[in-house]
Amino acid sequence: MSRIDPPRQPQAFELWREAQDTRMRTRLGGIYYLLAWLLTWLFSVAPSTQLHLGLAGCVLFALLLLLRLRHRLPSDDTPQALRVWLDRHWILILLTALAWGMTHAHTLNNPAYASSWIIATLSTIAFSTALAFNFSMRKGRAIVALLLLYLPGLAALALHWEEQRATLITLAFYLSYLILALNRSHREYRNTLALELKLLEQQESLEVLSRTDSLTQLGNRYQFNSLFPVMIANAQRQSDPLSLVLLDIDFFKRVNDEHGHACGDACLSAFAERMRQVFRRDSDALLRLGGEEFGVLMPNTPLDQARLLAESFREELATHGFKVKEHHLPLTASLGVGCFDRHRDDSAEAFFKRVDDALYLAKSAGRNRLVLA
Repeated sequence: MSRIDPPRQPQAFELWREAQDTRMRTRLGGIYYLLAWLLTWLFSVAPSTQLHLGLAGCVLFALLLLLRLRHRLPSDDTPQALRVWLDRHWILILLTALAWGMTHAHTLNNPAYASSWIIATLSTIAFSTALAFNFSMRKGRAIVALLLLYLPGLAALALHWEEQRATLITLAFYLSYLILALNRSHREYRNTLALELKLLEQQESLEVLSRTDSLTQLGNRYQFNSLFPVMIANAQRQSDPLSLVLLDIDFFKRVNDEHGHACGDACLSAFAERMRQVFRRDSDALLRLGGEEFGVLMPNTPLDQARLLAESFREELATHGFKVKEHHLPLTASLGVGCFDRHRDDSAEAFFKRVDDALYLAKSAGRNRLVLA
């Protein structure tokens, strides 16, 4: 996976975490199946007489190991891509478990492995224990993998009940313990994941709070400082228009002086709400830059369109004002409007200054007017 930061959406995060854990825990596990088979084969009664079978086993487990290593995490961390990756990787895990289960059964039934069947049995115990504790993310699939590892060997032991009943019963009891341990490990994993999701949600909430003006619920200056350069870079790269509208409430100090700061706060909230009614597109970023100064970032918006929206806002405000606590306040606003021009604006700061200068001209020319940058 190319990105380091986890996705924010809960479902995508769960799958991302599961994929990360599965990849990390399975990366080198395949090599031990190959080593276990090599030991089982080389310590058999006569390895040379089992040459073809031994080499075939080496090729099989080496191939499964290679497939695990080459199955890399997707660069796209969407839920669909992660599900596909997990399904395919679990197929490799299940195939490996089945291959070893059949290998274990073969060594128990073949007299040529009488001196090394204990190696295969101990390896089965080790693999199943690791699987129960490390791959409990998907309980159902992990149980299937356990059965694929265990049942072929138990069936082989059952064919020799008189000689192998003690081993058979012991392994069966251990299998029941592994299933119980897997259930407990699954619960612990889900609890840990739920805690991670809760922490992620709290982090997201804190980040939203840090970027939101508490009074108007618009983006704050910090949000603007983070967003503005990114939008400028996108506009430069894609050659799309980016317009900026700066708004300043005229003579706002009088509202605070004559009606009190509570009334002033109500006016700011009402001003922000009216901005939402005019600048309604999802792509528009509405911000309170400080005090009575506001801004709107409008990607994919040419200057004429931005001017029309900004002018309609100014006219409606001048016509209707605000009604706050049964008081009608005839407020107006001065606006500066500009569109990013790569030939005139060599930086985000230059573009902002050009629009801010237009706002200053609107205020110095008598207020309640719009000036194009």
